[in-house]
Amino acid sequence: MYGLKQAPRAWHSRFAGFLLSIGFTESKTDASLFIYRSGSEIAYLLLYVDGIVLTTSSDSLLRRIIASLQHEFAMKDLGQLHHFLGVSVTHSSDGLFLSQRQYILDILERAGMQDCKPCLTPVDTCAKLSYNGPPVDDSSQYRSLVGALLWITFTRPDIVFAIQQACLFMHDPRAPHLLAVKRILHYLRGTLDHGLRLLPTSPASL
Repeated sequence: MYGLKQAPRAWHSRFAGFLLSIGFTESKTDASLFIYRSGSEIAYLLLYVDGIVLTTSSDSLLRRIIASLQHEFAMKDLGQLHHFLGVSVTHSSDGLFLSQRQYILDILERAGMQDCKPCLTPVDTCAKLSYNGPPVDDSSQYRSLVGALLWITFTRPDIVFAIQQACLFMHDPRAPHLLAVKRILHYLRGTLDHGLRLLPTSPASL
């Protein structure tokens, strides 16, 4: 299958078909997410190419699903999740901490700003982005940077507004817009250790 144009679609169809056969349902909002519910048991499975993240309501359900998958496909259980699609996962008694520190460092290096000075806010709170100004030298680089920064909002909701403003000018980026994107990078340089903490939840009492 590898190397063929239709390979990704064929693989997803094959894998999804098996999941549906063992009781999973496809999420209506995300084609990569599958959900299993049976009584009080619940499982979530996220598929990205040949990478899988699986979480369940009990260890026994986890083992059963893994056994079913390994019986059908050649796959390896890598154990507890630590890294997935540029997101680092740290486990503790307080829950999970999601961080994209290395991903941010990679973007800073791509932009030639790995040694830039940090700033305190992702946007200039005293000014509004102008629609005017000279065009940027490389509009594709602008779009590439903004696209990469969009992925960081998964663990960094503090930059969502700043990124949303930068996205408004994707079709015709100007010098002030590139400066705004660089300000976001300055801010990220000083907040590399920030992230998203997911607290453990307890079963609801009825």
